[in-house]
Amino acid sequence: MNDDALITLDETSPLAYLARAESEAANPTHIDFSIASVVESIAVIGAGTMGSGIAICALDAGLQVTLVEQDAGALDAGRERILKHYERKLNADDVAERARRLVCTTDWQSLTHVDAVIEAVFEDLAVKQEVFQRIDKLARPGALLASNTSYLDLDGIAGATKRPRDVVGLHFFSPAHVMRLMEVVRGTESSQQSLATAFVLAQRFGKLPVLTRNAFGFIGNRVYSAYRAQCEFMLEEGAYPNEVDATLQAFGFAMGPFAVADMSGLDIAWRMRRNRAASCPTDVRYVDIPDRLCEAGRLGRKTGAGYYQYGAGSKHGQPDDMVKAIIDDARARKGIVPHRLSFEDIRKRALLTMVNEAALLLEEGVAARGPDVDVVLANGYGFPRNQGGPIYWAKAMAPETLSRDLAWLAEVSGTGFKPAGRLDLVLGAG
Repeated sequence: MNDDALITLDETSPLAYLARAESEAANPTHIDFSIASVVESIAVIGAGTMGSGIAICALDAGLQVTLVEQDAGALDAGRERILKHYERKLNADDVAERARRLVCTTDWQSLTHVDAVIEAVFEDLAVKQEVFQRIDKLARPGALLASNTSYLDLDGIAGATKRPRDVVGLHFFSPAHVMRLMEVVRGTESSQQSLATAFVLAQRFGKLPVLTRNAFGFIGNRVYSAYRAQCEFMLEEGAYPNEVDATLQAFGFAMGPFAVADMSGLDIAWRMRRNRAASCPTDVRYVDIPDRLCEAGRLGRKTGAGYYQYGAGSKHGQPDDMVKAIIDDARARKGIVPHRLSFEDIRKRALLTMVNEAALLLEEGVAARGPDVDVVLANGYGFPRNQGGPIYWAKAMAPETLSRDLAWLAEVSGTGFKPAGRLDLVLGAG
């Protein structure tokens, strides 16, 4: 093979594609970074795990940080969490320097002088709206107001203020001080200056920012929710959690979706489903297996049981007859006669679902570019980097093959599945 062939191969490899896509995502050409506001001080609302992680990001970036909580006990726990993090990593002088730039308080008046405010409270729209009403009364004019929401309506949050132009979403991934990805969410009224400030701040934090418009779940959680739902369909039809997880691990995922659910906690998604129940259409296929697990107290690793059973202190679950019985009962209640799903069918259904949802995001303008979807999935959701991402994976297929496979996916997925209408947006991406 000559040198030219080697160069061509390298430039079109999944890793080279992702590197280029990441650079382009972090530097969108339509955002004028020169109009960004200067941010040297920041307030983080909420001293929980996420808020503490965001505070660490800001301290590492050299900012003055005010950590605000309404509960003194929670505030003390957050401060201790932050300082212990630094005590494990830095010498005493550097720990002291970080501590001098960190103010922990229950006094919301401290918001009046900071350049930016990031909210990191409980993922509930009414709670976040109440917080933003308080922020709106106190934050100085022109301060960047950001929500760390991972799936809620940013416009609904911004509407709690009299200055929605200053509001953006900054969706950090957990742990916030470790994960590189950040979704920058553009609300309907977010100004160009606010977006520019958000991107510059994200880069100062050492993050990889990806722009998304406001929509349920934005890019990452929207695609992952569809993927997880498809995997739940397959449980109803004949697969078991360990079979689905093993198939996707063989493809290159570090963990399958059910092991991930156990690690995250099944109650998080359960709470979200209950919050959305009233607004969900009744003709959409719904799998209640996760609900039955939660009702049985199986919330994942933290309770020692979820989709798998966990020994004391173990992170590696084992298949459990109780889970098998819950799944078998769910099939029987719906009159489903189970059949064996091949590894190839499991793999194709999971990946094609991601591709279909990515195409819908492009059609709706939630994602600006196909490669942005791949950047989010590869950096935040464990999609194997050596596979490039769902868009990259789909582009290796002939258009007629992809169209045929997605028609098959729609047929096996049942009621409520929305097939993408613009596959050209996928095949022409990147």
